[in-house]
Amino acid sequence: MDGMSRSRPRILFTLGDVAGVGPEVLVKAWPELVALCRPVVVGDRAWVRRALELVGAPFEIATVKTPDEAHGLPGVIDALADRWIDLSTVVPCAVSAAAGRAAFDFLVHAINLTRAGLADAIVTLPLHKEGLYAAGLPYPGHTEILADKTGVRHYAMMLYARGPSVPHGLGVVHVTLHMALRRVFEHVTTPAITEKIHLLDGVMRKLCAGKQPRLAVAALNPHASDGGLFGDEERTIIAPAVAEAREEGIDVTGPLPADTLFVQAQRGAFDGVVAMYHDQGHIALKLLSGLRAVNVTLGLPIVRTSVAHGTAYDIAWKGIADQGSVIEAARVAAQLAGVRMKNEEGRMQNEE
Repeated sequence: MDGMSRSRPRILFTLGDVAGVGPEVLVKAWPELVALCRPVVVGDRAWVRRALELVGAPFEIATVKTPDEAHGLPGVIDALADRWIDLSTVVPCAVSAAAGRAAFDFLVHAINLTRAGLADAIVTLPLHKEGLYAAGLPYPGHTEILADKTGVRHYAMMLYARGPSVPHGLGVVHVTLHMALRRVFEHVTTPAITEKIHLLDGVMRKLCAGKQPRLAVAALNPHASDGGLFGDEERTIIAPAVAEAREEGIDVTGPLPADTLFVQAQRGAFDGVVAMYHDQGHIALKLLSGLRAVNVTLGLPIVRTSVAHGTAYDIAWKGIADQGSVIEAARVAAQLAGVRMKNEEGRMQNEE
């Protein structure tokens, strides 16, 4: 393996739900992924081969026993040797218990390898929540599986984008995530908001090249409640969290009305935003970034990023899925893994 290959982080790409667009966007992106990292597929090789046939890519699939054996070549897709459950009965573009179980198994295997130091990061391709439930796995999605399997209680989902609409880069973390809107109010608490501010500040320092990021916290109610006319959560819950974080040296502002906050963020006033619930953050950032959005899980002992789209059964296995998000997810994972590796080297030198 050449010196350039060694300098690139080892990143595992979990195949996700094979009935969706994951295999297709992975093989389309492969040459660009190799330029960013040493990519290794964790997933069923037969479905990777099927995706290669779909898009007409002349790559070969190499079976490797460990991530360290990866060739890191544009025309060779390295896939880990493992025996997954039988996926021969899975139908493209349809919910399947087998595909749901396999997506879970791919992810858990990747988590174990990364925690053991055999890989530097994980990039996940989309799974289907109904597939998980069909397989008897009571997880709302990737984020909750990652938190459970790494033993983490304090974590958050962040969407991140850097592109023409947000050239400075913008991260959006969510106080509440996969839950019914009626439950959001009971989970929006001062400690929860403070925790998310800290998680966002930590990751944005890495993505902002070490400079102190400028953060903003979104209001929960329209117009930030207009002085209490539409609720008092801004005054009683959100403002105290912002004040506490500011006292601890974090550059954070809020609560600000979400409709104007994201306009300011897009113009460069803020590097990161704390949103109160899933759609408040997701809709705004996806409108700004399109297919360039990346999902990052904060608070884990490992680096994990993901595409910011789902399995897209409506267009899967037609050869038309766009690979832009997986390339951006790899780019962010490589950046975060690089920072992590430098920090580890510095820590070891200090201990010596």
